[in-house]
Amino acid sequence: MGVARDAGEADIKKAYRKLAKELHPDRNTDNPKAAERFSQVTQAYDLLNDKDKRARFDRGEIDGDGNPTAPFGFGGGGGAPGGFRPGEQPFDFGGAGDASDLFEGLFGGRAGGFGGFGRRQQPKGANVVYSLAVPFEDAATLAPQRLRLADGKTIDLKLPANLENGAQMRLAGRGQPGPGGAGDGIVKIEIQPHRFFTRDGDNVRLDLPVSLSEAVLGASVRVPTVEGAVMLTVPKNSTSGKTLRLRGRGFHKADGSGRGDQLVTLMVDLPVGDDALIDFVQGWKDQDKRNPRGNLGV
Repeated sequence: MGVARDAGEADIKKAYRKLAKELHPDRNTDNPKAAERFSQVTQAYDLLNDKDKRARFDRGEIDGDGNPTAPFGFGGGGGAPGGFRPGEQPFDFGGAGDASDLFEGLFGGRAGGFGGFGRRQQPKGANVVYSLAVPFEDAATLAPQRLRLADGKTIDLKLPANLENGAQMRLAGRGQPGPGGAGDGIVKIEIQPHRFFTRDGDNVRLDLPVSLSEAVLGASVRVPTVEGAVMLTVPKNSTSGKTLRLRGRGFHKADGSGRGDQLVTLMVDLPVGDDALIDFVQGWKDQDKRNPRGNLGV
């Protein structure tokens, strides 16, 4: 494990955590040597936490693999995992726990599928990476997505709340077979851009064109949402840039507290070449003495 003989418990744990993170099979699917080294490091650490094995190892009765040595301790190569030799004083962990306890903290759970700690492990099969293009509306509404696996089977994938572009989902046991069990499927999510919706956190934004008469007089208009069109009331005297809110029409929130909203920004759309409108504005502009840019200091 690359530590000094007089290293304390904290140093041993620190060295083990560092090596475990570097060599864990889930992070070295294409490097079988890393998996073998991972097993050796784990075995060394596990031996040091077994009082009986540690004492027998210190007396030269067993080797670093836990196997009996030749009589009087002269049967092995003189070394053991971590740099110990028969007759040297082993580390005192003071009941620090076994390797699986550390892995529960390192990786969020016990390292199932590798045959347990304290003995050489068989590597799992390689992971298989899938790319999944998810329509914008489906990402917002969490519509199930059908995915074809490498073995030809299909599954309906349930999307998580607050799905982000580039997120990865793990499908346990859906990878290549191996001596220690099948690897996992890794699904990379790509949320497809929409032609008029954009995302703003948990909210969905939409620029909505309205006519001059709808903006001035007010109106009830149809508005697209990620779940279909709904009716929206445009207040009288609305100007371009005014934003209205449709509650609960956005993305599902990660904390399960509901959904974001759809924010609708009104954009007054004027007709091009409308002579009647041009004549009206020509006659009306002399009555409008306002300076709409006054608050900008110009």
